[in-house]
Amino acid sequence: MNSSWRIVKLGEILTPNRRPYHLGPDEDARLVGMRLYGLGPFFRELKPAMRIAKKSHFVIRSGDVIYNKLFAWKGTFGVVPPELDGMFVSDKFPTYEAARSKVDPSFLGWYFRHPGLWEQARAMSTGSAALSKLTLNPPKFLQLEIPLPPLEEQRRIAAKLDVLSARVTRAQVSCTQAADGTDALLRSSRLRVFGEKPGSDWPTLSEYVAALEAGKSPATEGRPATTGEWAVLKVGAVSFGLFDDRENKALPVSFVPITRFEVKPGDFLMSRANTRELVGACAVVRATRPRLMLSDKTFRFVFREPLEVVPEYLEQVLKARALRDQIEAQASGTSPTMKNISQEKVLALRVPRRPLAEQHKIVGELAVLQAKVDALKPLQADTAAELEALMPALLDRAFRGEL
Repeated sequence: MNSSWRIVKLGEILTPNRRPYHLGPDEDARLVGMRLYGLGPFFRELKPAMRIAKKSHFVIRSGDVIYNKLFAWKGTFGVVPPELDGMFVSDKFPTYEAARSKVDPSFLGWYFRHPGLWEQARAMSTGSAALSKLTLNPPKFLQLEIPLPPLEEQRRIAAKLDVLSARVTRAQVSCTQAADGTDALLRSSRLRVFGEKPGSDWPTLSEYVAALEAGKSPATEGRPATTGEWAVLKVGAVSFGLFDDRENKALPVSFVPITRFEVKPGDFLMSRANTRELVGACAVVRATRPRLMLSDKTFRFVFREPLEVVPEYLEQVLKARALRDQIEAQASGTSPTMKNISQEKVLALRVPRRPLAEQHKIVGELAVLQAKVDALKPLQADTAAELEALMPALLDRAFRGEL
């Protein structure tokens, strides 16, 4: 810590400034909430008068310091921006006026994003952490400590953090765009090969697939199976081109496994129930643990003989836009988070007919592209993780006086 800095309690630089307000019987309220991890206050909702049972609220003003006393341990601190001036909060959000002669609001705003402050808040909060019911009451809030350099130094540090934060954000956006770009490259390649819409001469999937087998979903132990145990697939086991045998739930010892539903290498699986974006996701099982059973939410394809479609080719086809549009249009269900597609609708999907030799060629070309994309993704993930860790590291340096 810089020797010229003082460690002070928030009570030395903040003064309570509650502004009670009683809403009229027909008065709507623009309510403010607090984001976690120092990201500050935000406009939460315009609540109609008829839905407001408790009429006692508090007005906030631009520049107020505010926190949520129920989640202070998760960094619910902030400075009110001008666009929230005049809005309302409940009694769970104490407000304060900062002494501008002692502390710069921007410096204070950055300090609210520092994990060290959240840890102080956690230590001083009372209640049950297990139930997420820790509370930091106002007297203890004012006991939290802040390293306080001279005012000009505060302004310099805040301005420096503004610049560095903008650079980190731009880098994060670029990283996300790069990741999206690699996926878009594959999508555009499939679009070029298979087209955007089904052709008039495309046959139905039933020309290549004789039947779809669905498994069973008995009661489970609710945990992943250990070596040697029988298990049933979870919905998440099948995604686009990927099969994850770790996505399973152990079956009770008393359950007699249905061995004909055991998943084997070479199986072609489709998720029949999932979100609209994931229903119909399919994958070839390239490797799997033994004693893993199909669930009733997973189809296994039984191909016609002689084989006229390469499973890896079909895997690519069913990821193409022309097929995804068909699948999502046919998916049904009242739940917004879970859609289903029936065997009949899957077999009625129209797919592009190609000679076997051309199918193999398409699979090879897309596999090369997929390998390049897969090689880039770990690098992108590492870069994203490094960028995510950069701001906490910068804040740590800033409040040690090393920025």
